[in-house]
Amino acid sequence: MDLTVFTFLFLLLLAFANGTNDVSKAIATLVGSGITNYRTAIAWGTFWTMVGAAASAFVASAMVKTFSSGFIQPDLAIPSVLAPAVLCGAILWVLFASKTGLPVSTTHALTGSLVGGGLLAFGVDGLIWSAVSKKIVLPLLVSPFLSLGLSILFHPLMAMIAKRWEGLCVCIMPNHRALVTIDAQGCTHTLFQAGGSGIPVAAVPSQCDRAGLSGPTIGLDSLHWFSSGLASLARGTNDAPKIAAMLVLGSTLTTWPSPTWHISVFAGVAIAMGIGSYWGGRRVTEVLAERVTKMNHTEGLSANLTTSSLVLLSGTLGLPVSTTHVSSSAIIGIGLLRGTASVHWATVRDMVLAWLVTIPATACLAWLVYFLLSKAI
Repeated sequence: MDLTVFTFLFLLLLAFANGTNDVSKAIATLVGSGITNYRTAIAWGTFWTMVGAAASAFVASAMVKTFSSGFIQPDLAIPSVLAPAVLCGAILWVLFASKTGLPVSTTHALTGSLVGGGLLAFGVDGLIWSAVSKKIVLPLLVSPFLSLGLSILFHPLMAMIAKRWEGLCVCIMPNHRALVTIDAQGCTHTLFQAGGSGIPVAAVPSQCDRAGLSGPTIGLDSLHWFSSGLASLARGTNDAPKIAAMLVLGSTLTTWPSPTWHISVFAGVAIAMGIGSYWGGRRVTEVLAERVTKMNHTEGLSANLTTSSLVLLSGTLGLPVSTTHVSSSAIIGIGLLRGTASVHWATVRDMVLAWLVTIPATACLAWLVYFLLSKAI
């Protein structure tokens, strides 16, 4: 029986589930630091997640290869029921976690499902355990500690820069073809002005109202928005190819039939992730924004820059780190800088427990679904 359509529907459902849980990882700092409200933050994260997911069709071939063929012995005939079983195991766990407000890793969920389904399909010898440990287990174990350490080291530098920049913004003045800075007292300083403009920037009063300047302003809040968008884009780029890879796992499809099919699959994943993010992303966002630690916008900016840089780097190298682990650990690191008492350890305990349970839980779910499908088909 050809399960391609069946698998594709499950693939879209997993992308939806991923959106409900993972959009929070890049936007929680916007809400937690008071930059904006939940609705606006989720809409922002949804947009950039979809952009990253769509872009991954062209830049994340290494991730697709890792999850579609990197963990199973190449000489084995892969049953058609394996891919839907893997997807179903991950879907059930991620939707459960989103419903209960637990930030879990789709990467972990897919890995556990691949192991559980693979063990039933091929036995212990059918899996390439060295690849599982090197490409999955090691990055997933190291990335939380790396993220926590980087956020602790990076934030003091960010705080020093922010202190000097507090109250200062950069204003782009198209009518004057100029770039000026405005300090907290309202004084202006010209950074750049192109020749041939009609009105000189010198005509702008030294004490001025920012609303009187005819151009957008860029301050620390603007950088925080940028870092959140970058982290959302990185998350989409990192997660979409892992999900799309399930369609080329084993006998479902041996390769992408055409460039049009390839792009269509990633477009479908991007749209499903966007729908899940926008309609179901609030519950987990509330946990990361309010129940881990309090933060100001400078701390949120530091956490987001840590997250986006690590996820983008790992995606480029084809290392499937968990955005959940990286982002959550960066926020915890920020909290530790205030002191251990500022971290809500009960929430952290629940998060870590969910991380530890994810792989065995999804392995069992995928094992059960594989068993039922193999009997029914």
